[in-house]
Amino acid sequence: MGTGAGLAFLVAFFAALLALLALGRRLARRRACDDPGATPGVGVGVADGAVFALIGLLIAFSFSGAATRFDQRRELIVAEANAVGTAWLRLDLLDAASRAALREDFRRYVDARLAAYRAAADERAALALLDAAGKVQGEIWTRAVAASEGSQSARMLLLPALNEMFDIATARTNATRTHPPPVILGLLVAFPLLGALLAGYGMVGLDRRTWLHAIVFAGTAALAVYVILDLEYPRMGLIVVEEFDRVLIELRKTME
Repeated sequence: MGTGAGLAFLVAFFAALLALLALGRRLARRRACDDPGATPGVGVGVADGAVFALIGLLIAFSFSGAATRFDQRRELIVAEANAVGTAWLRLDLLDAASRAALREDFRRYVDARLAAYRAAADERAALALLDAAGKVQGEIWTRAVAASEGSQSARMLLLPALNEMFDIATARTNATRTHPPPVILGLLVAFPLLGALLAGYGMVGLDRRTWLHAIVFAGTAALAVYVILDLEYPRMGLIVVEEFDRVLIELRKTME
């Protein structure tokens, strides 16, 4: 979901909520016409309240989980930059020839990681770049192990630093793929729509249609769902984490 697609979803969801509010009101008015003695919307407050309470809980828990995962992704960005920087500095423990070759591998590795993050909106391209970074990982490890054969300090300091660097990279990649099950996201969209239908049905008792209440209800629900989805996919909407990539970008500049 790119920024344009995200905004299109927001507008479409808002329109769907308004439409269901109007549909609910129309259904209630039709029932009142068919059965003049009935009072639509009266006597179902308990059921409506239960549904709206469930919608509120779903939105609250979804928002909390999305915000937590967003913070975790930001922390992993900084952790990866720190791990790469530490391993880069410990290359000084190697001889000049091995150090020069590994530094070139490091530049390729960081470039591939950054390119993969920038291409997050294109899943196929991002996966290809992550695979390329994984291949460079293997080359770095093989070269570092061979270069550390004659250096006890390199084996004790450089290799663990590389291992930590690779582990954090894996954790960060997995964090970008960690989202609620699709059924939860589906309910997050479906329940507000159901709530809009019930709200419209309950508004039939009003003498005039209150567009202000309808717009506020639809706008609040649409924005809440949109922000949750934006937090879940932070590189594809208005909420971004690219600013936090700056630490890795600045580190890459020091590698020249």
